[in-house]
Amino acid sequence: MTFNPPDSAAVDKTSDRSSVSDHYARSGLIDAIENGVIRMGKAIDTVTIDDLAAVDEFHIGGRRATEELMEQLGIGASDHVLDVGCGLGGPARFVADRYHCRLSGVDLTLDYVETGNRLCEWVGLSDRVKLYQSTALSMPFQQSNFSAAYMLHVGMNIEDKERLCLEVARVLQPGARFAVYDVMRTTDGELSYPLPWATTRESSALGSPQSYKRALEHAGFEILSERNRRDFALAYFEDLRSRASAVTDPAPLGLHTLMGDRRQDQIKNMIASISKGVIAPVELFARRRVENE
Repeated sequence: MTFNPPDSAAVDKTSDRSSVSDHYARSGLIDAIENGVIRMGKAIDTVTIDDLAAVDEFHIGGRRATEELMEQLGIGASDHVLDVGCGLGGPARFVADRYHCRLSGVDLTLDYVETGNRLCEWVGLSDRVKLYQSTALSMPFQQSNFSAAYMLHVGMNIEDKERLCLEVARVLQPGARFAVYDVMRTTDGELSYPLPWATTRESSALGSPQSYKRALEHAGFEILSERNRRDFALAYFEDLRSRASAVTDPAPLGLHTLMGDRRQDQIKNMIASISKGVIAPVELFARRRVENE
């Protein structure tokens, strides 16, 4: 899964940014990933973005979800794309490699930003992918700087969705597309904690698809499409369970590299809530309106 510590990337509980960052922070992360690479029989100068996907595509569906989202975003080699809540930068590296474009990412968690930039160096993409420590509510970029943007599993830590969308709109060019792939609340119901993005109810900022769409429209976006990916998520988790049951030792790289033992309860609680239909990963595509449209 790829919870883009990414989600951590863009806090909106602005008075509690440190607690969100602390939720994802992991010291010694680059060493842990390097050790995993060695266990794979690779070295820093031979590792590829595909080798790293198990640890740096931290959202439901992993690389497959990234591929499907980016195919709809319409990215080309001339684009400068924004990754909101980039985490370790796995999706950014994939996009830069697949579409030969430039990427800039922001994330609140320094451990992820520093590690992500090192991983860009490992795979020879540091000239096209730059990651910065920043809240997504006030990004260090000029107005109309980007031709496309995406956000993968980030909004669950951002209470003020309108402020987030306004900031994304500020740095996007008119007519640019913005793809959102977040876990959203799809019906009423209790959630069990911890979850991958929050240890307690107070630190979670789940929103409904309707709340996202209202925020996007308020910020000057036109909603292009919406897709609930509940069935995709459940199939993904079942596949992970089946593969895990067939091996006795953990893979060299994976969620355990980032989350340790806590991942089991977090993911179990999330799967239960997705199964009950209380939450689901949802895709939204929007376009920043052109003035006078």
